[in-house]
Amino acid sequence: MHHRQWVIVDSHEDIAFNSLALGRDFLASALETRKRESSPSPLGIATIGFPEMEQANLRVVLASIWAAKCHNQTGLTIKPCYETPEEAHELGQQQLDYYEKLTSNPRISIVRTKRALERTTEGEYHLGLVMSMEGADPIVSPKNLHEWVKRGLRVVGFAHGKTRYSGGTGQPGPLTQLGRELLSEMEHEPVILDTSHMAEESFLEALDLFKGPVIATHSNCRALVPTDRQLSDEMIHAIVKRDGVIGIVLYNKFLSFDWENTGRLKEQVTLAHVLKHVQYIRDLTGRTNNIGIGSDFDGGFGSESTPAELDTIADLPRIAEALLESGFSENEVSGIVGENWLRFLKSSLPT
Repeated sequence: MHHRQWVIVDSHEDIAFNSLALGRDFLASALETRKRESSPSPLGIATIGFPEMEQANLRVVLASIWAAKCHNQTGLTIKPCYETPEEAHELGQQQLDYYEKLTSNPRISIVRTKRALERTTEGEYHLGLVMSMEGADPIVSPKNLHEWVKRGLRVVGFAHGKTRYSGGTGQPGPLTQLGRELLSEMEHEPVILDTSHMAEESFLEALDLFKGPVIATHSNCRALVPTDRQLSDEMIHAIVKRDGVIGIVLYNKFLSFDWENTGRLKEQVTLAHVLKHVQYIRDLTGRTNNIGIGSDFDGGFGSESTPAELDTIADLPRIAEALLESGFSENEVSGIVGENWLRFLKSSLPT
């Protein structure tokens, strides 16, 4: 067994949503949260908590601001939810407030700059949160982007399902006029475009129009899981060509196409499935520098829907061990579990 401490980065977690919609306390352990939720939450068995992140040496998280649409394509009834842009804005601001409150803990900070990023990975354990919006409806109009950026937003994803800005998962289509205007505002701000959940037509159009940095915080390979939620080979090539990073989602349904139809048992999916997505991108592009982890833990699914070897976020280092055992070099492994994201953020965040 290999005993080294990996620096881990996770490019998608719905921390604020979990607190505001489910009343979960991020500073408590996931195991304490489970004890408090005697009947499992409709959104799954808790997997994240600050103590587990420290255990994993998880240093940086792209922490999502995700406002749920009242009529959304997941079919889940999620409260609080929005009907209007103003309500979406309000929910997004509440989540941003929550992240700001977390920073009253001296070991948690919001990362707005390269300098702040460097502080999170050196010395004593410290968690850096990079503010990332999933679905851009909380931005009431493109002209309001500036106020979000001033408050620390650094990553903007246009879609979840369809939004006022873009086609999305299960709801294909191009960018809207508002979407094009938002991209043009983004050219003047230090922000990164997150393409996860974008419809392919919107995705391709956005990459043509937007000259800034591009990533997919939580998306897997469509060749292995053939749905529009995952990235086609063309989309993977496009992100890699821009030197963006793709975060592999640790949700069984997105790792194995037949999991839903074969009884949804946790143990049916293992880290071997995670490796398949990593290997697929490596074989397609000839490199591993553009692959990371975007767990999406507690994003509408819980521990019961993650690979057999993973119970809480404390288990992320097991991915590194599995990669090593399957023949990836130490350099490649440290890249995939953290360094690739750190390198990308260092080159994309403002000074």
